[in-house]
Amino acid sequence: MVVTDPNGEQPLSAMVSMVTKGCPGEVTCLDEARHGFETGDFVTFTEVEGMEELNRCGPVEIRVLGPYTFSIGDTSGYGDYVRGGIVTQVKMPKHIHFKRLRDALAEPEMMVTDFGKAERPSMMHWAWQGLHRFMHQHGRAPRPRHQGDAAEVVALTKEVAAGAELDEELVRELAFQATGDLAPVNAFIGGLAAQEVMKAVSGKFTPITQWLYFDALECLPEENRDSLLTEEQCRPRNSRYDGQIAVFGAELQAKLGAQKYFVVGAGAIGCELLKNFAMVGLGCGPEGSITVTDMDTIEKSNLNRQFLFRPWDVTKLKSERAAAAAREMNPALRVSSRTDRVGPDTERVYDDDFFEGLDGVANALDNVDARLYMDRRCVYYRKPLLESGTLGTKGNVQVVIPFLSESYSSSQDPPEKAIPICTLKNFPNAIEHTLQWARDEFEGLFKQPAENVNQYLMDPKFLERTLRLAGTQPLEVLEAVQRSLVSDRPRAWPDCVAWACRHWHRQYSNNIRQLLHNFPPAPLNTP
Repeated sequence: MVVTDPNGEQPLSAMVSMVTKGCPGEVTCLDEARHGFETGDFVTFTEVEGMEELNRCGPVEIRVLGPYTFSIGDTSGYGDYVRGGIVTQVKMPKHIHFKRLRDALAEPEMMVTDFGKAERPSMMHWAWQGLHRFMHQHGRAPRPRHQGDAAEVVALTKEVAAGAELDEELVRELAFQATGDLAPVNAFIGGLAAQEVMKAVSGKFTPITQWLYFDALECLPEENRDSLLTEEQCRPRNSRYDGQIAVFGAELQAKLGAQKYFVVGAGAIGCELLKNFAMVGLGCGPEGSITVTDMDTIEKSNLNRQFLFRPWDVTKLKSERAAAAAREMNPALRVSSRTDRVGPDTERVYDDDFFEGLDGVANALDNVDARLYMDRRCVYYRKPLLESGTLGTKGNVQVVIPFLSESYSSSQDPPEKAIPICTLKNFPNAIEHTLQWARDEFEGLFKQPAENVNQYLMDPKFLERTLRLAGTQPLEVLEAVQRSLVSDRPRAWPDCVAWACRHWHRQYSNNIRQLLHNFPPAPLNTP
């Protein structure tokens, strides 16, 4: 398999401040930001002055020396470096070879998904083969919590893995749950399989090499497991939940049905949560319920990832259509939809009685402020919170349990990498720099001054608050208000045209001329 892009990220780039002559040559980047490269990456150079040979050579492999430096090949025969240059990562095609199934069964290569139990995949590899032998011999899977069937699977696994050290308790658990069928695990494995297909047809992202075993045994009771999960508790009941009962027992299934949950948001994550809740029977009992709220309507662009919606749902309310689709999956689901946003202004709707009647909250939000608000409410009412989010192909989940784990607000993401002001104003060298410049320009012209003026006109305490600001901020804010209301205030349409003309000349002519005067371009080399 040929992988053209191993991680799907945008190629990195950095500005060069120095390149030495030597074998190998060392490249130093500007110290305003780490270059982010890794040893083995390939890079190309552009706009290098003096050591022109770098601009003409193909991708070169690097070895990272530090956060701002790396070495390249032999530069001893190149010209002397003068200044400038941009180094850009190049994603080179990578050839990945796989063993045949027969060879991989005997000598497996494991992908470890949880380093807290790194030894478990190799055990699972042999246990699954023992389980397959049992099913081949008997034409059925081992019965739930049946000691005799489990003992036979252990014996068959020992034959397959002759000489290997086995965790017999792990093999027994696999046998006990062989008839299990859990919708969330199916969703996870199905997602992995779909990703591998996408990798194969697109050449993007690194494929799994070569076996991946997933388990979530930590979901089972840690204490008194054998007394809680008996053969009687886990026997089939001829219900749609028999696959779950085989794993967790009938008592837990009844508890799931009686749960009262609040799902905040009905977008991509909200759809996934509602589907899973419907499939596992959460809130499907006579005492259970699910409330889902989302104030948004469905747009056509939502259809590619919010899978409970269909083309005929466009312009309809997300919460209503998501609830209806989940109810079709499981008619027993007791789900109600709302269109109220969560926040201080709806605390009369989501009041004490509402929260005290809940067993838990599942967030499916798209902004940090709403997440922080819901976290505060869950801490106040001591309710479990399932927090999750996505960004492109990345995702995260945080389970918050009162008195057991930290809350969502207890930790913060590191601040996004800020772009230095001098880079934005004078030396933009990446697309994000120009985007940030435009955003700052727009807010500085049309957003912040207007907000300050409105507050000055409507808030009697505006002046008092402004004067308490630090440093020169009070003067800057008040001067901006004075310009907006007095000196630069347009009286007629020609005034607006004149203002736009002056601003255009200042930004796209005068400032550029001043920059070229301060930093004159190097003279062109003459023959």
